[in-house]
Amino acid sequence: MLDNVHSWGKDLRVYLEWPSVRMFFLGFSAGLPLLLVLGTLGFWLREAGIDRSTIGYLSWVALFYAGKWLWAPLVDRVPILFLTKRLGRRRGWLLFAQALIIFGLIGMATTDPKQNLEPIVWFALLVAFGSATQDIALDAFRIESAKAQYQAALAASYQTGYRLAMIWAGAGALWLAARAETTTGVYLAEAWQFAYLCMALSIGVGVVTTLLSPEPQSVLLPKARSAGQWLQQTLIQPFADFIGRYRWQAFLILGLIAIYRISDVVMGIMANPFYVDMGYTKDEVAAITKVFGVIMTLLGAFLGGLLTMRFGVMRVLFLGGVLSAASNLLFAWLSTRGHDLNGLVWVISADNLSSGIASAAFIAYLSSLTNVQYSATQYALFSSMMLLLPKWLAGFSGAYVDTFGYEHFFIATSLIGIPVLILITLAIRFEKSNSP
Repeated sequence: MLDNVHSWGKDLRVYLEWPSVRMFFLGFSAGLPLLLVLGTLGFWLREAGIDRSTIGYLSWVALFYAGKWLWAPLVDRVPILFLTKRLGRRRGWLLFAQALIIFGLIGMATTDPKQNLEPIVWFALLVAFGSATQDIALDAFRIESAKAQYQAALAASYQTGYRLAMIWAGAGALWLAARAETTTGVYLAEAWQFAYLCMALSIGVGVVTTLLSPEPQSVLLPKARSAGQWLQQTLIQPFADFIGRYRWQAFLILGLIAIYRISDVVMGIMANPFYVDMGYTKDEVAAITKVFGVIMTLLGAFLGGLLTMRFGVMRVLFLGGVLSAASNLLFAWLSTRGHDLNGLVWVISADNLSSGIASAAFIAYLSSLTNVQYSATQYALFSSMMLLLPKWLAGFSGAYVDTFGYEHFFIATSLIGIPVLILITLAIRFEKSNSP
């Protein structure tokens, strides 16, 4: 028993090592922009009187995240102005991406969607592009910074920083906007603009961490002697390598990646409009869903990292799939309760705990599939596959709610998680059949 306690203590100490701490801060930088172009922006738009269908369609801004594999080979191979020479391949691209995010957030802070929706859409697209580019470079940075057995711990640290950033981008932005209001309950564009300026300043955490972090040891890449050879090395080889290693099973793996988070992603687009329509105030949403909820996600991420190291990726991946789909049924129940703070606490607890477990296991799974020689491109392909179908489907969520209501919508998002469990079961069988 004592040996088992010491063993768990040794596992926990990995989170205090510098690579894990560094990934915590970089995870914060990665997690900040997402809600600012999706969840928090949805709350802002709904409060400004924008209809649910439009908010749903505007979630397609996030398709930049799903298409990042298109320019990931450039991040993998092409130097970025003078930054690569000064900072290295990974840090140079990180700093460039962070500058785009800051500029885009400042642009969003200078607009009022109630008066003119178009400018905020363009600036949101810029933030999404910069954020997706940062993700490409950061995923490669993480994978190249530690050996495979430490990836689950780095993923959990990354998720911790990511989720704390979501507290700040969610609860923090709502709290700042509420504090800047001169009259409670009355829409004031200046309050939201102040909040977004603060968010732009917060990206400085990522900038400072990037400047202070060492460049990971790069894999020596062969020099291309012609444009055709460059295209072969940059665009074709990363994908050919993956297909060559997994052969026909690659399509099973890509199918699993494509739908693993579909229940969470599709449901999440309508979460903030749901809170507004149920009569929850900014402070209530900030405290329960954006602070307490994210703390539960952090707990789930740590638990998911530990469980993955103890029991293996695939078992925890299956557990996360079950919990993610089932937790959406709780939202269906909550939609029948109206303004119920106690019910919201219990639902958010279950949903975010399951999300944290699923995310930690899924990131570890994606990391295990990459070849370090093509880490940025391959990981970008995997994470893009994860978002493409869910984000596209989520764009119709507002129209679905307008037609069928919230309760029917949440039940439907739970049911679409069933194919995930089937694919995980097939993947586990494939893994066992190929083990020595």
